[in-house]
Amino acid sequence: MNQLFINTAVTKGHIRKDLHGQFSEHLGRCIYGGLYVGENSEIPNVNGMRADVVEALKAIHLPVLRWPGGCFADEYHWKDGVGPKEGRKRMVNTHWGGVTEDNSFGTQEFFELCRQIGCDAYITGNVGSGTVQEMNEWVEYMTFDGISPMADWRRQHGHEDAWKVAYFGVGNEPWGCGGNMTAEYYANEYRRYQTYIRQYRPDAKIYKIAAGPSEGDTHWTEVLMKNAGKYMDGLSLHYYTVPHDWQHKGSALGFTRQDYYETLKKTLKMEDLIRTHGAIMDQYDPDKRVGLIIDEWGTWYDVEEGTNPGFLYQQNSMRDAMVAALNLNIFNKHCDRVHMANIAQLVNVLQAMILTEGPRMVLTPTYFAFKLFQPHQENELLDSHLLSPDLSAEGFTLPAVQESASLSPDGTVHVTLVNPGLEESQDVEIVTQGLKPRHVVGRMLTGNMDDHNTFDAPDTVADQPFVSFTMSPTGLTASLPPCSIVHLAIK
Repeated sequence: MNQLFINTAVTKGHIRKDLHGQFSEHLGRCIYGGLYVGENSEIPNVNGMRADVVEALKAIHLPVLRWPGGCFADEYHWKDGVGPKEGRKRMVNTHWGGVTEDNSFGTQEFFELCRQIGCDAYITGNVGSGTVQEMNEWVEYMTFDGISPMADWRRQHGHEDAWKVAYFGVGNEPWGCGGNMTAEYYANEYRRYQTYIRQYRPDAKIYKIAAGPSEGDTHWTEVLMKNAGKYMDGLSLHYYTVPHDWQHKGSALGFTRQDYYETLKKTLKMEDLIRTHGAIMDQYDPDKRVGLIIDEWGTWYDVEEGTNPGFLYQQNSMRDAMVAALNLNIFNKHCDRVHMANIAQLVNVLQAMILTEGPRMVLTPTYFAFKLFQPHQENELLDSHLLSPDLSAEGFTLPAVQESASLSPDGTVHVTLVNPGLEESQDVEIVTQGLKPRHVVGRMLTGNMDDHNTFDAPDTVADQPFVSFTMSPTGLTASLPPCSIVHLAIK
């Protein structure tokens, strides 16, 4: 039997709500048709935002939303997307499908979306094709309440009060689509650009994020921390889970058991990346002031047959929910260094929470995984230790059980457990040192590895009550079904 020991008297870090952040890019049908349909649409909306999607995102307490990209950010010129819509410029979205972008969703619309959801704003600025002045004026337009050209322009557009920008990213992937820069060059550019991200609001300091490495590029992390570390609050990291390789990513559905286990094995590389880059950051920032910001992560498969290859539309199965749960547990465990994470992407793109088709909407298994982890937000990470054998299947070795535990302000212990195996249940004896359980409530997500929701069958996968546990004087014993995620609230 697996044994989990939780010391309820010892905390190891604060689990920021922003570990459950999301990413929305002008890519495919993420913005247009997914989040925004326009004020005149027959689809129910509030100021152009889809009412059904907003309500679904509020239900999982979406904490922070990244926009406008992604690769799109470094060809986005914000002045084209403000003011009366009939006067906004059109452009070609060269990165994603070559479609025409009409800029009807711009700065004003993004902050309206954040207002409706109740989430913080994470803006990514244009370094690749933009100027320091352009970025400086955008920050002034968004956040300055005094008299200035940009603040006055915002008022002319109908917004008297300044907005709050919680996070600002200085460029995106400058080592690739954001300019093909070297680490040394970008470090200097970061220092220059961030100088002009003025802190206009003393009540709402902007958290500045430098564009960090792709996967295992430790040289990039070393150079950025050495040359620009004192000028940043966060350093980003991008890692996508690709089952095979970038040329043959595999299908979102119709995959084999070997594909399933290979995907989960590859997603567990996230922990190695956090440890490796975190160790470099520790050399320059031993107090962990600079956060590791994992603002692009998730699964990436071949697009669905018959869809635009540049739109990155893929279905979402229980395999994706397992990927999400494994990563969310990892982020919890490393909350001392990981300050925010943003799964890619919110709607209709890659590992989405939600899929839409005209007026119809469906919640994905990944959505329900996030729902099960939501109670960890703003909790204290508890000291926990799991004694568990490895799982060997289809030539891959994984943990038989994976977990994290936290303490909420009201004294409730929250535990999330993952059983990635496809055949066997896993019994876990949970010993809660310092707490004699009196009341336990459980929820779970489980199913076959390729179970998924469709517009015709939207309820195939959803969370449900979990009652397969027995109480004991020292804790409880839970029986986790195969391919399952379980959340326990223990008092």
